[in-house]
This record gives sequence, structure tokens and C-alpha cells, in this order.
Amino acid sequence: MRRRRVTDTALVSAGAVLLATAAVAVAMPAGAAAAGCRVNYSVSSQWQGGFGASVTITNLGDAVTSWTLAWNYSAGQTVTQAWNTTLTQSGTAVTAKNVSYNGAIPTNGTVSFGFNGSWTGSNPAPTTFVLNGVSCTGGTEPTDPPTDPPTDPPTDPPSTGPADITVNSATKYQTVDGFGAAQSIWGSAWSTTDTQTLVGMGANQLGLSIVRTGLSPESSEWATHVNSLKTAKSYGSNVKILASPWTAPAAWKTNNSRVNGGKLKTDYYDDYANHLNSYVQYMRGQGVPIDVTSVQNEPDWHPNYDSMDWSGTELRTFVRDQGTKVQNSKLMVAEAVNLNYNFTDPTLNDSTARNNIGYIGGHLYGTEESGRLRPYSLAQQYNKPVWMTEWNLHAADGGGSNIWGNPANAAVWNETLDDIMRTVHKSMEANWNAYIWWYGKRYYSFIGDGESAFGTVAGAPLKRGYAFSQYAKYVRPGYQRVALTKSSKASPLEVTAYQGDGKITLVILNRSNSAVNNAVIQAPQNVSGAEHYLTSQNANAASQPTSVNGGQATINVGARSISTLVFTL
Repeated sequence: MRRRRVTDTALVSAGAVLLATAAVAVAMPAGAAAAGCRVNYSVSSQWQGGFGASVTITNLGDAVTSWTLAWNYSAGQTVTQAWNTTLTQSGTAVTAKNVSYNGAIPTNGTVSFGFNGSWTGSNPAPTTFVLNGVSCTGGTEPTDPPTDPPTDPPTDPPSTGPADITVNSATKYQTVDGFGAAQSIWGSAWSTTDTQTLVGMGANQLGLSIVRTGLSPESSEWATHVNSLKTAKSYGSNVKILASPWTAPAAWKTNNSRVNGGKLKTDYYDDYANHLNSYVQYMRGQGVPIDVTSVQNEPDWHPNYDSMDWSGTELRTFVRDQGTKVQNSKLMVAEAVNLNYNFTDPTLNDSTARNNIGYIGGHLYGTEESGRLRPYSLAQQYNKPVWMTEWNLHAADGGGSNIWGNPANAAVWNETLDDIMRTVHKSMEANWNAYIWWYGKRYYSFIGDGESAFGTVAGAPLKRGYAFSQYAKYVRPGYQRVALTKSSKASPLEVTAYQGDGKITLVILNRSNSAVNNAVIQAPQNVSGAEHYLTSQNANAASQPTSVNGGQATINVGARSISTLVFTL
């Protein structure tokens, strides 16, 4: 835990959206794919110097177990990041391959992937492709609408006008595991009421779906959080528990101390694995399944409180040789301070170690400054969800004041919106699967702790909690992030969209000083209803007027706000 101020990054306005589509027939060797295999390349959004594109291969055929697609850029476009594929570029030549987390080729023979890129001057779509080593035949199909009237009625939902945000659920990104916060690692447990406020889905409850708890080196301390964790599991909706150890027992370490770092002695690796397993089985016996067990909190940080040092190679060796001893829970590495890949790449690059873990974890202290608040391609390659498991920032108080109990305090709201909520948005755009804040109950956090010096009421929701609930309460575990495009009117808005439980959910940050009124949001299909909730300096997850017509909703997005629009399909 540290306090760190994040410098705001400039918001780049999106330019006019340009669309280009190339559909090309592909000739394949006998048995390699079904006849009529096609490639559809589309530039779904484009801005000054950058673009987003998606590619769909249809009629690939269920006889194909892997695919490689190649094309050339005629105008020097450069791919910068990709998802659902391993994508490389050499000069003008681009090659995309399927990766393990795509799974088997679907029976309908359709696969898709996407990427972002940069361009200068022009951005024409490629017109030819090579699939599994065979040149494509055919040419670019016309993108103009047919001149003959359609024989069937249109299937598109009725429109109220041009959309400002259009959801494209055909292009999918990461599956969300949840949003959460930590219990007190060394202090007292959350009360039943506290826990219900934090994980509940009712009015003035925040909907957290992950609770992080400390895994003490002393088994006598394990009972402290049993009741609150049991409440979280029973009262919340699909709540996951992450257990993080700060240190092994002192006698097993090179410095013979719980504090000031020190390494785990190699001849105690098996004891430490059994220690982690004993905790998991103890909690399981208390009716608290531990979904994820971290090997170590911040292996790259050795402060004068509970801590333990590891290198990336040592973590790899431990999970490779001892990981299977931890039963009924999935292991995580490595919760490094700033998601330093040196602490996770060795495990990911070792097949045995990799198979013994379920998750990659990292903290947000300095991660953005070091350029790692972005997709972790190696983790994606091996289908390992990435969780941001800790960040703590409360620089607005300038060292401590009672500003946190004032829900309309500008400094509190500015830090919440511009630092905390902005990084949640960026984490989701980076294809991370979870975002976990530091203490859920603290004067600067989600519910107050009642410390008189800071002006909060114990257990009462705070402004930061309401803002965080705009994600946590409405983007539930198992939802999948999907693509969207924006008009120039919506360019000040930072938006992500998700699909799950028969809903399309959009979380909208407006960090500008101007409202975006009468914003038209287009769903992928007709909807049965829509709800809009907004948190600002003067509102707490307040219901907002929303008009719905077919597949569109019209809303007002207030200045300096975060809001959530929920379509019911």
C-alpha cells in the first residue's frame, strides 16, 4: 500500500468515423476448409493518426484446427495492438494467427479478431488475403447499397436518428471477473452491515463482486475475517474471494522476520505451499471457498511491515514445483507493484508453471507511467486473466483533513473522477479482467470508517463508493466487453460496453466541463427498456430520464460525471 498521484493524460478526440469493408472469396486445398470461405475486413473507427479494425473469417470449416491469415498494407499502416490473435508485422506484411484462448474452431466455421493501428495520409483497406498459405481469389465487393429494393423487410431496429455511440456486440474482448476492494489486512473485520453495503445490489449498496483478504502467516489469525467473507459469499451476487499473503512465517525466511522483506528459504518451499493449502482448506471448512490464492503480495517491495521478496525466476520455480499442492483454489502471480513483467513472464513462459496458475495479478502503483496500463499480450496468449489487485490514492486530502465526509467536495470528486475512475476505464480498455481497490472501508474509500478527524460516518457510502459502483453494480462477473464506435459529438466521452444476462451495459465517463445532451445510444438490436444512473459531484448513482425507441436510447450525460446505461434486450 502506497499513496501515489497519477498525472492526467490528455484526451484525444476522435475524428470522423470512416468505414471500409473488403470481403474476399478464398480458395482452399481439399479438406482444409469449407467451400466459400470468406474474409471480411472492416475499419470500424478512425481518428487522426489511428484506427480500429476487425476481421472475420466465415465458412472456415470444422476440419480446420488452426489458421493463419496474411495481408499487406499498401499505404504503410502500422498495427499497434491486437486481441483474439497473435499478430505480427514486417514492413507492409501482416500475419495473424489463432491462439490457444480462441479455443476450437466453432462448428459454424466463423472466427474473428481485432486490432488498433496507426496511419498517415491514407488508410485503404487491403483487398487480398492469404489464408493458410493459399492466395485468396475474388475481388472487393461493393460497399454501396443495392439498387434493387429488398424483398424482405429490414431487420434493423427503428432509428430516432444518427447514433452518437453505437454498440457492436459482434466484436468481443475480455470477460469481466469483477470489481472489488480489500478488507483490512491487519485490523478488524467488516461488520455484517458493512459487508452487505459493499457487496449488496440494493439501494445505497455498491455491488462489489470481489473481496480481497489477507492470508496471515499465523493460523491463529485466520478466523478474523470468516464471518465477513461468509456474508459476502451469501449476500452478494457471485462474489469471488482473493486471498493474498504478505509474508511466510518468520522462521522460514532468510531474515527470520515477518517484516522488512527477506526471502523464503528454498528448503521451506514445500512448507509454504502446504501453508497456503491449509488456509484454503480451513476457509473451505468454514463455508468460505477461496476462489483465487496469490503466492505473494508485492514480491518487489520490502517495507517495514509484513513482506517477502521474490524474483520472477523464484516465483516460477515455486509454482512449477509446488503449485499443485494448493487445492480447491486457483493460484495467482505475482501482484508486483507496477505489474512488472519480470515477475510474471518467467511463469508464463514455463509450460508446467503456467499450467499451475489461473491468474496474473499486478498493482497500479507506477504502472501507467511505466507504460504497462495496456493489454498484457503474453497473458492473453496463454488465456490467463489479468487482475489489477491493488491501488490506493488519496492525495486530495493534502496529508489529512475532513474533506472526505463532504459529498460535494470538489477535490474529492476531481481525484475520484480524473484518477480513480479514469484508470478503471483504461484497465477495461486494456483487456484486464478485474479491478480491485485498496481498503473498501476507509475515510477516503467506498464506505466511511468513522474517524472523526476525517468527517466520515462509519459504514456510510462515500462519493468514491458511488462512483465505483457505476462499474461494479452493473457490470457483473461473466459479462463480456464488446466494441463500440462514437460520433464526433461523443468524442469527449470515455465509454466501454459490456454484454451479459440479457443486457447491454455502457459505462460513460464525461470528464469534460460540458454536458453532452441528447446523446443517442444505439444497441445491436431492439430493446425492451433502458435505465440510466449517474454519479457526479452532486448526485449519487441517481436515476436519470431516458427515452427509448426501438434499439436506441437518448440520454443526457452531465458534465464531470460517470454514468451507466443498461439496455434490457
